[in-house]
Amino acid sequence: MKMRPGSQTGFLLCGKEWTEGEALEVRSPWDQGLVGRVTVATRADARQAVNHAVASLRRTRALPRWKRREILEDIAASLIEQKERFAQLIVAEAGKPVRLARAEVDRAVLTFKTAAEEAARLGGESIPLDLTEGNEGRWGLVQRFPVGLVLAITPFNFPLNLVAHKAAPALAAGCPLILKPAPQTPFTALALGEVILKAGWPEEALAVLPLSNADTAWLVEKEERIKLVSFTGSAKVGWEIKSHSGRKRVLLELGGNAALIVHGDWSDLDDAALRTAHAAFGFAGQSCISVQRVFVHKPIFQTYLWKVVEIAARLVSGDPADEATEVGPLIRPAEAERLASWIAETVAGGAKLLAGGQRNGSLIAPAILTATQSGMKLRDEEVFGPVLTIEPYEDFEQALAEVNHSKYGLQAGLLTRDAGRILTAYRELEVGALIVGDTPTWRLDPMPYGGVKDSGLGREGIRSAIEEMTEPRMLVMSGLH
Repeated sequence: MKMRPGSQTGFLLCGKEWTEGEALEVRSPWDQGLVGRVTVATRADARQAVNHAVASLRRTRALPRWKRREILEDIAASLIEQKERFAQLIVAEAGKPVRLARAEVDRAVLTFKTAAEEAARLGGESIPLDLTEGNEGRWGLVQRFPVGLVLAITPFNFPLNLVAHKAAPALAAGCPLILKPAPQTPFTALALGEVILKAGWPEEALAVLPLSNADTAWLVEKEERIKLVSFTGSAKVGWEIKSHSGRKRVLLELGGNAALIVHGDWSDLDDAALRTAHAAFGFAGQSCISVQRVFVHKPIFQTYLWKVVEIAARLVSGDPADEATEVGPLIRPAEAERLASWIAETVAGGAKLLAGGQRNGSLIAPAILTATQSGMKLRDEEVFGPVLTIEPYEDFEQALAEVNHSKYGLQAGLLTRDAGRILTAYRELEVGALIVGDTPTWRLDPMPYGGVKDSGLGREGIRSAIEEMTEPRMLVMSGLH
């Protein structure tokens, strides 16, 4: 299966490419040129995928650990071999700058390698049961078994690695998988599906289905044979999925407006400013942990602020296929229009625009604002674009309160060398992870990853996801002595 610009690529079901049916056009975020057409799966196709996947569970559950590990290792090896192919797919349909696209492939390789290791370690424990009189000779064994069919719904911003974060643990756990990729980025997911099958995963146990929102909702609500739904995307859609999922397990990796605290004892402000700018504006800020809010100790506020402004002005925006590009387009022109209106609204409300904010098609020049207030969209909502607010604070407790004054709680960053402040922040901040010495945008794929409040439910990271996709089963043995 290969993307064929100008022709139609089919969805993946039972190891075959199906091209008959309505086609969805995928257009470049950069210039709106046609990337390709993909066949949209129907509700009947989705039902067939469920039928085959459920029937395959006995087979995937029985796959020995060495075989699961081998499949996952082969996938990682194929991604290494096809690194440039996948990078170019990501550039074409997601508009991600090519250097960042290559980095995403590298991350996906690590994700599958880690899953291979975890597949080999997936085990259980023995439980002593001769704890009361009359239970002599009894012993127990606990093992983890696949929960069943997994429905994975993935976003556009990491069209390979966020698919990998759902596919890799499912394969390691022995769960059949139906993957519904974002409509903006189906080709990367389809290419990965091809790689997974070539590595030896059972054909019936994988489907990659570009589906309409209505048919996806139908699967979530009506198809009881799906045992777990894993969704990455907006809070609004995520909580709606949960409310309609019935008895299914639901994992939600949602949004954020990630905050960074820069305290006065952090001496290397040049490095801090550089990290902040790249974490805020890389991939045009289209990451749920892109730095959006920065709170800076007042004694160093002006110095830090203007260093960030200076660095942001040097960032190269433009064609994501250009090796020099650091800031690419937003996924759609409509998103750029939305963001430009938010910036204008914030300035009209009294904020100061210190840099950027100009719109050119799908591009937004990296924008830095100060004098923003709670209640402004750029402070309260998830921007998902290249916009950064920087505000001063008097004392550390005030900074912690500002970070927590958010409906999101994914990750936060903290630059301080004081152990007491670190431990206080670790205790007080309402986030899934606190990153000390770096921005909240830092993430290593094996770590438990997720948030609280409107940032989600459950944890990604291979080991955590495998635990979610498996269930413990108890075996009690007696009378065998």
